[in-house]
Amino acid sequence: MTLLLFAIESPTIIIFVVAAIFLLFGASKLPQLAKALGQSKKAFKEGLDDADHDSRSNLNSVDDETLFEEARRRAQQLKANGAKKIES
Repeated sequence: MTLLLFAIESPTIIIFVVAAIFLLFGASKLPQLAKALGQSKKAFKEGLDDADHDSRSNLNSVDDETLFEEARRRAQQLKANGAKKIES
């Protein structure tokens, strides 16, 4: 019964967490905390979008022939490493 009382999905644990937040921060600080949390979430999403955009633009600037050469080189390395493991 104790395990079910404090399961993560349990409403009891959610009530305890909310009560602890009220006790720690007080009712006057909660709107400021929520605003800061929202701004942090927004900044994090913007950072992810910027990183995704940068990675896409970097991939577009790579020459196809260079990319194929690198793929061939890595495939040869994998074959060589695989043959060494089989021989061992």
